[in-house]
Amino acid sequence: MKNKTLSIVYSATIAALYCALTLAVYPLSYGPLQFRISEALCILPLFMPQSVIGLTVGCFLSNIFSTAGPLDMVFGTLATLIASIVSYIGGRYIKNTPCKLLVGILSPTLFNALIVPFAILAMTDLSQMYFITALWIGVGELAVLTALGIPLYFSFKPIAEKLVKK
Repeated sequence: MKNKTLSIVYSATIAALYCALTLAVYPLSYGPLQFRISEALCILPLFMPQSVIGLTVGCFLSNIFSTAGPLDMVFGTLATLIASIVSYIGGRYIKNTPCKLLVGILSPTLFNALIVPFAILAMTDLSQMYFITALWIGVGELAVLTALGIPLYFSFKPIAEKLVKK
């Protein structure tokens, strides 16, 4: 995208949308079993590079309100950043749509499942529950990305491609 101002606006809009969607369903967005509907937006890096920054900033802002506190701001944001970068790279180089979607779904699922439990479990004495917490985080992430992320991909990708060409 040639217009840097427009690129910043897209990133900021995604960050605000991520934060708003996370806080709109506050009880479901935090804890060992979470269904952040905002995580559906993690499909966007497959075709929209500005979403990498937007998702990262949105996650950071959302995690200010997390029950895991500053640790979630660090670990949750790190998971989102890594997953977004992997999805962006996959979206850029993989041409087959099902494979591309697989990367877009699995990278946030795996990185969140592996990294976020550190923030959640550090606040408790349940450190031996890492694998169960990772499983629950992964299940929630996979459910949201499958149920909401895939339809978002197919409905928003043509619109985003038209916006980028302008």
